[in-house]
Amino acid sequence: MPTALLTMSHSPLIEHANPPQEVADAVQEAFHNAREFVTAFDPDLIVNFGPDHYNGFFYDLMPPFCIGFGAVGTGDYNSYDGELNVPEETAQELAQYVIDQDLDVAISRRMEVDHGAVQPMEIMFGEDIASLSVIPIFVNGLAKPFTTMRRVRQMGEAVGSYIATYLKDNSDAKVLVIGSGGLSHEPPVPQWATATEEQRAFLLEGRHPTPEARAAREANTIAVAKAFAAGEAGIRDLNPEWDAAFMDICRSGELERFDALTAEAMSEEAGRSSHEVRTWVAAFSAMRAAVGDYEVTYEFYRPIREYIAGFGVMTAQEK
Repeated sequence: MPTALLTMSHSPLIEHANPPQEVADAVQEAFHNAREFVTAFDPDLIVNFGPDHYNGFFYDLMPPFCIGFGAVGTGDYNSYDGELNVPEETAQELAQYVIDQDLDVAISRRMEVDHGAVQPMEIMFGEDIASLSVIPIFVNGLAKPFTTMRRVRQMGEAVGSYIATYLKDNSDAKVLVIGSGGLSHEPPVPQWATATEEQRAFLLEGRHPTPEARAAREANTIAVAKAFAAGEAGIRDLNPEWDAAFMDICRSGELERFDALTAEAMSEEAGRSSHEVRTWVAAFSAMRAAVGDYEVTYEFYRPIREYIAGFGVMTAQEK
């Protein structure tokens, strides 16, 4: 089994919210089961499809995809804030391979990645993730305009084809594909069309905020989450039916079905941050391209208002 997959929702609110104990215990059990799978697999390389929440990518330059040749954590919500161990030569080969498939992708020699990318690795491998060999791939799941889901799938397939080629040349290697984000949710993130001038300045180039500014932003999200859990926040509700249909496609392997999802419908039905599921689409597409048929070995789902997330976890391996 040279390739395995982990997709999971993330939420910075896990350490800041208090869902019913039964829900919190169920989430921790899901993490435990996924961690056992990942630990047994023991990857040599991680390909991590992750979004961003206006911590590393801003409207001064917002690509649909970006492959990191080097990366550093932003430390938001007390997440990892050090250098990631990116195998630069392999990352460069991956980017060239994807480009050679007629798929344009940006590159960064110092990608800044936030909790959306690092939280799954922290949960699976512990807080010190500096020793992990990881290639981060940013997939825009927050800032309009969005590329089509078909293009996301094709990009994931190109990455998976590279993984298959990489494993032919590195026969003893094992590659874990991670997709982090979603599912249905709509946290309090300003939208350019309705943002104030101050908010637009942040969306344009708000990187490296002061500790006070970051604390204020995070406190606002935590406050909205508490209000949402109490039914008092004016944000779009979670959509468990949409989440179930999405996970059904992931499980089925019929990934072309994702092509029918449009950005407008996703925002309306599952919330403006449901676009983070693009990381799942890319990850499952990479998995299928790398191994052919796969099987989901574990899955978990709960709609958790305290986390403002339809919260899902899936692991998969080659059939």
